[in-house]
Amino acid sequence: MLWITCPTCGRRPVEEYGFGGELRGVPERITDPAERDVDYAWMYDNLHGITSERWFHQAGCRRWLTLRRDTGADSVVDES
Repeated sequence: MLWITCPTCGRRPVEEYGFGGELRGVPERITDPAERDVDYAWMYDNLHGITSERWFHQAGCRRWLTLRRDTGADSVVDES
């Protein structure tokens, strides 16, 4: 089971959080503003390895946090 440490509430199970998406950039080859918005919102890289992600503590303090997660091991590497 994946556990995430909230800066306010402490260590909590992943079921208390909502996934906010990967933190990544949009490729420079996409120049149309509407296409850039679609790419940023819906086109995830789904990398195998360490990614930076946003999570929302919906069942707790209702704050956003950023963490780095190893998708291969499904474990949190670094939280901030």
